[in-house]
Amino acid sequence: MFQDFESRSDPSHGPERLAKLRAELARRGLDGFLVPLADEYQGEYIPPSAQRLAWLTGFTGSAGLCAVLADRAAVFVDGRYTIQVRGQIDPAAFEARHLVDDPVSGWLAAALPKGARLGVDPWLHTVAELRRLEAALAEAGADLVRLADNPLDAVWTDRPAPPLGAVSLHADALAGETAGDKIARIGKAIAAARADAAVLTSTDSIAWTFNIRGSDVAHTPVPLAFAILRADGRPQLFVDGRKLSNTVRAGLEAIGDVVEPASFAGALDGLGLSAARVLVDPKAVAAAIADRLIASGARLVEGDDPVVLPKATKNAAELSGTRTAHLRDGAAMVRFLAWLDANAAEGGLDEVAVARKLEEFRAATGMLKEISFDTISAAGPHAAIPHYRVSTASNLPLRRGEIFLIDSGAQYEDGTTDITRTVIVGEPTAEMRDRYTRVLKGMIAISMARFPKGTTGAHLDVLARQALWSAGLDFDHGTGHGVGVYLSVHEGPQRISKASHVPLLPGMILSNEPGYYKDGAWGIRIENLVIVTEAAPLPGGERPMMGFETLTFAPIDTRLVEPSLMTDAEIGWLDAYHAEVASRVGPLVEDADALAWLSEATRPLGRP
Repeated sequence: MFQDFESRSDPSHGPERLAKLRAELARRGLDGFLVPLADEYQGEYIPPSAQRLAWLTGFTGSAGLCAVLADRAAVFVDGRYTIQVRGQIDPAAFEARHLVDDPVSGWLAAALPKGARLGVDPWLHTVAELRRLEAALAEAGADLVRLADNPLDAVWTDRPAPPLGAVSLHADALAGETAGDKIARIGKAIAAARADAAVLTSTDSIAWTFNIRGSDVAHTPVPLAFAILRADGRPQLFVDGRKLSNTVRAGLEAIGDVVEPASFAGALDGLGLSAARVLVDPKAVAAAIADRLIASGARLVEGDDPVVLPKATKNAAELSGTRTAHLRDGAAMVRFLAWLDANAAEGGLDEVAVARKLEEFRAATGMLKEISFDTISAAGPHAAIPHYRVSTASNLPLRRGEIFLIDSGAQYEDGTTDITRTVIVGEPTAEMRDRYTRVLKGMIAISMARFPKGTTGAHLDVLARQALWSAGLDFDHGTGHGVGVYLSVHEGPQRISKASHVPLLPGMILSNEPGYYKDGAWGIRIENLVIVTEAAPLPGGERPMMGFETLTFAPIDTRLVEPSLMTDAEIGWLDAYHAEVASRVGPLVEDADALAWLSEATRPLGRP
């Protein structure tokens, strides 16, 4: 199994560990310290050796930060984790705060006295983060202190060792472009930015550029590494040599210099000694790297990671591979959903058993490399927690009359998948059907959207919410995130959300996943992945348009649909989608019972 169902949270350790950290801070003359969920690469998934936030507080979500002061400590999370955090921290030791409604900068400015010294590990915060924080503290009369070493590490006596996952070469046929050609292309972008070199720390950017994959962190096939690319000249890849086979090393040395990570600081100094103009992304690069470059004499050129946009706009080979991966995954989902429908109402199933079964169906394809994130297998009230993580301690049975939500994904060598389906066990209530249909209407609205060049995710996000808003409802997360190809399931810069102002471009892959969550009762989310494409011109149209091609093919539970709430166009889309699911995925499903179920599940909805 790629998923661990053991509970990793133990709030009981919080007070003792907090006391040890405070003693260390006092010894250093600090009035506070920030503990983010981050490592020096600023990636979404981090290894056990960097799980400082979970070690200190017990909170195990994928985003958060703890502010520790002498007499107060608070854990800040976004809307996805407001319920989870309350169950994972000791409320006597830590306050739970909403990262958006009560930003940490404002909380610190109010809590810290004038002249206070707040410590940070500059390897764990980006340039932009510390810039904002420094400004907020300056207004409050407090000082931000960049530390040479992390005080939490001094009291974390059983800290795991850093990972040594093997690195592999990603085939050019799947990548659609050789690493050498990518490096040359990025070099031109660096020169266009009037820079001599660029420092890359985003592990998926490095993996994409060098056509490599890794196994250092869960669910995302990247190696932990740094890189320096140049406008002209060989790049440097800073990676632990113990991760490289002779074949992999030879492949990498053909296109660049392979260097041990211990030499990274010296290489930054070298850029400074030559007075190089160095491109860094302030949103992605650790402040410690920028500080070192400036101290050594380099001139910073601030701009976007030059790899992000080329990586996001997939080429023909990447799109072909991901289409194949999604059909394979769709067949596994059909087998799973058929099994679930045949067994759930009889009783005896629980969240863990269902998640295990889905992974079995994916593994049976013979192509599964990993899952793309921990499966959200959520029954009844747990479905109301958008990022619920099932464990043996939280495991609930599936019950008649309840909703079951499963959000899952797979990593195949030719593509990354992410799909959510919400199903009913037994008979739904009228309220469930109403809410489900409104969520479905939002998902269909995004699927059918046409939009001109320059449109951003913020422009489209309203389409997914309109049917919910009209009933006084909403959901507290973005409508969609970018997705990589055998890389990160959460990829930037493309998103569909109120806060996304990046224009959508052909070849970008996004999720389309509106939802609704009734706290303590049930939740609904329906998710397909889509590709941004150039739309066929319409008669009389005056501007070129773009639209979405659906990548995900698996039935949507029509037992939860209220047809009277849907327009003819929406019903037409759903019927056409189900016909395509049957025609594309059906030939890949060999099991007779699953095929019979698929035929029924994709029957046209029509009007009552």
